[in-house]
Amino acid sequence: MQLVRMVGLALAVVVALLFAVFVGDQGPWYFAWVVGTVMIVLTASAGAVLFEAQHQGSEVKDI
Repeated sequence: MQLVRMVGLALAVVVALLFAVFVGDQGPWYFAWVVGTVMIVLTASAGAVLFEAQHQGSEVKDI
């Protein structure tokens, strides 16, 4: 399990370094774009989970 984790982290580091080399000066803009996109997806997912929990809670009260 540790080996798989280390290989995954090493792969992420290599991809990040290659990304930084290829984008050059525009790196901070792309980084901000990726972080913003991830945050939007996580916020939408959390909202969907909360909505589903509220919907299930209201069904339990109706019974």
